[in-house]
Amino acid sequence: MSSRLRFLLTILAFVSFLALLHRFGRGLWFPLYASIRGQDTVASVVARTEAKGLGLKPGEREWIHSLTMVGLKEERILEVWGLGDSGRPQLIRSFPFLGYSGRFGPKLIEGDGQIPEGVYRVEYLNPNSSYHLSIKIDYPNEFDREKGRSDERERLGYDIFIHGSSVTVGCIPIGDDTIEDLFTMVAQIGCERVSVILAPWDFRSRKDEPAIDAISWEAELYEGIRREMMPFVRS
Repeated sequence: MSSRLRFLLTILAFVSFLALLHRFGRGLWFPLYASIRGQDTVASVVARTEAKGLGLKPGEREWIHSLTMVGLKEERILEVWGLGDSGRPQLIRSFPFLGYSGRFGPKLIEGDGQIPEGVYRVEYLNPNSSYHLSIKIDYPNEFDREKGRSDERERLGYDIFIHGSSVTVGCIPIGDDTIEDLFTMVAQIGCERVSVILAPWDFRSRKDEPAIDAISWEAELYEGIRREMMPFVRS
């Protein structure tokens, strides 16, 4: 092999390594980058994103007082519904999942790669995420902890986010541009007024449920998810 060819192959390998590191290794290099750049705040992020026209539009801000996200695993869609005084939810955004891990069924244990299934709240916004921006949901909630105790399961897992980028293990990635829009909407409304419904598929159009061999309480889980989901019907 000529020295010129070896040089070109070395350059190609190095560029490929950098591309892979950028996409899949953000958890390694981003903290260093953030420490050099300086820490963001929710307010500083929202100031930038609102200047780009992201978040709730002026007309939406007049009537929306709470948000509900509906995440569908099979469809790989995250719907965002606005609720106002009329009591009738209105679909205001729909974002595709850009990555996915796990299978149908709830998250049961740390490291299983599962996206949770259930009805959750937003805990906080992370403006310095390794995945651009992120929204923390409150998995495990009380239902998850109760079932963990009854099944004698420990280490249920933690740190479940909706975030930017396109790679994940057990979270919902929707891309950097899209997470800016959603992050801004949640900040404008307030985390305490945002709920998140995560389901294996769309129970508004399907009556069947996944059979989960590892648990005996899937009927209770899915009945609760279905009940919460039913008001959110496209007009």
